[in-house]
Amino acid sequence: MAFSLFRTTALAALLSSAGLAQAATDITFWHSMEGPLGERVGQIARDFNASQSDYVVHAVYKGSYGESMNAGIAAFRAGNAPDILQVFEVGTATMMYAKGAVKPVQALSEAVGDPIDPSAFLGAVAGYYSSPEGKLVSMPFNSSTPVLYYNKDAFKRAGLDPEAPPKTWPEVAAAAGKLRAAGMECGYSSAWPSWVLLENFAAWHNTPYASLDNGFGGLDARLQLDSPLFRKHLSFLADMAKAGTFTYGGRGDAGNALFTSGKCGMYTGSSGMRASILKTGGFAFGTSTLPYYPDAPGAPQNSIIGGASLWVFAGKTDATYKGVVKFFKFLSSPAQAAAWHQGTGYVPVTKAGYQATLESGFYDQNPGTEIAVKQLDAATTANSRGIRLGYLPQIRDIEDSTMEQIFAGKVSPEDGLKKMNAEGNALLERFEKSVK
Repeated sequence: MAFSLFRTTALAALLSSAGLAQAATDITFWHSMEGPLGERVGQIARDFNASQSDYVVHAVYKGSYGESMNAGIAAFRAGNAPDILQVFEVGTATMMYAKGAVKPVQALSEAVGDPIDPSAFLGAVAGYYSSPEGKLVSMPFNSSTPVLYYNKDAFKRAGLDPEAPPKTWPEVAAAAGKLRAAGMECGYSSAWPSWVLLENFAAWHNTPYASLDNGFGGLDARLQLDSPLFRKHLSFLADMAKAGTFTYGGRGDAGNALFTSGKCGMYTGSSGMRASILKTGGFAFGTSTLPYYPDAPGAPQNSIIGGASLWVFAGKTDATYKGVVKFFKFLSSPAQAAAWHQGTGYVPVTKAGYQATLESGFYDQNPGTEIAVKQLDAATTANSRGIRLGYLPQIRDIEDSTMEQIFAGKVSPEDGLKKMNAEGNALLERFEKSVK
């Protein structure tokens, strides 16, 4: 009888143990981080999984931002959407107005009894991903802003001071000329032309990119690119391209290799590019603020965020939603936010993550790494909060293709900006009608 009782107890314990093992809830997370960034995302998921036994996050790379967003939308329509989808910032308006498809993050966290506090995040970050009522609609994750990278070794060869990077656009042109004269293939180039040279340019110079507070004020916002300051800037870059001191590197981050390979002396790109430069660039480099025109009133103002946030799809179980919120809180913990920032160059999305980094001495040991945070750390204006427009990815395509023609000398800056305005506003009108 004793043996039988022991066997029954052991069997019950085994079944209980198996039940606990099977109780772990799977959470699918589709993302667009590749290379060193993708490795870090995978490690974050593994660390979360190891920190508890109730949930298992499966991080899956689904291609570029555009590809993963399209895949997520298609999967939702087919009834098999992931639980979490990483969406680039230009997809924010599209996701916000996808009624019934997503669960607003703050409301979701409150519903499961584990509230996420928006005041814990940097103001510029929380503000961008919040509803007009100030409620978080998506989870801030990899927020970036553009900065100026420069090759210190190339600066030395060109007789430039490696500790005094250019601060204004005229200084960029002058430095680019000296770099080219010293044998550099490229003086200056940029990633993400629309994001850096138009959207952030507007915020940095406190000039409107679009009406109604760049779209935050309503669906009937329209582009305002055909203005004197935009004409001045694209004319300036077109002249640099003609002189051989500005090299167009392609759309998105296609031009990154121009800098990491050592071919280009100066490059405006995402602060999140730092990890790739550290891994693949075989030279000393510095980080500085975005250039500005010294005669532009109020410049520089503040840059705006890029990167992406995490969206939660509707139609999932309560257990899944509880796990998603737990994962989000793990991501935004001071230790994780600080580690992500320090290892990638993306800004620490939480105030505690920034404070932890500051107190660790990281900024003193790694000069230039605080610049992205400082560029965002300003009281924003109606022109510098960010951009929230429907069909923004498609608008960027129009802008990029037009800038390609401008920099190739095929279209004048004046005509190109008029074209961007007209075609972009036609898209905005279509978007407004589609969600009303």
